[in-house]
Amino acid sequence: MPLEIEEPTTYVEALDSPHHKEWMAAMRDELDSMAKNDVWEVVDLPPGQKAIGNKWVFKVKHRADGSLDKFKARLVAKGYTQVEGVDYEKTFSPLVRLSSVRLLLVLVAHLDLELFQMDVKTAFLNGNLEEEIYMDQPIGFVSIGQEDKVCRLKKSIYGLKQSSRAWYFRFHEAITAFGLTMVSEDHCVYVK
Repeated sequence: MPLEIEEPTTYVEALDSPHHKEWMAAMRDELDSMAKNDVWEVVDLPPGQKAIGNKWVFKVKHRADGSLDKFKARLVAKGYTQVEGVDYEKTFSPLVRLSSVRLLLVLVAHLDLELFQMDVKTAFLNGNLEEEIYMDQPIGFVSIGQEDKVCRLKKSIYGLKQSSRAWYFRFHEAITAFGLTMVSEDHCVYVK
């Protein structure tokens, strides 16, 4: 039976939790991923610009057998405050068709192939932004001596309206560089 651990809904709740050390480590891990991916730079907010907010989202991850796997914290932009034409232009990104997934599974079974699945950790942090977007510094991790500055986002983060689009175009660019070609009937299927 899985160990029931209450997931905090705010940064303050995470600090007040009996598992505050685990939550702090999870938040630091998230910020390390963002630093490694060069997601933002701390700058002065230009005149006439506004910064969007952010929040921490906390999840307890379990293994298939129900045992505790890890504590996960994700910094999420408050994309619902973005304004079309100012903070973003387009949000559409294609999704794989269910019929394409079914066809792939049929081919794997019929040809007795092996199928591998992978997950891209921090996928959205790899998407390049076209728009100039400013975000408040992460709650609880404001740079000392730079409290009045904001983050100019270079890459997309979870919560932005255009994050999935930015990730798709980055993925498309990378996968085609390996010589794969997009199938015109399903823009999420590539062949070589």
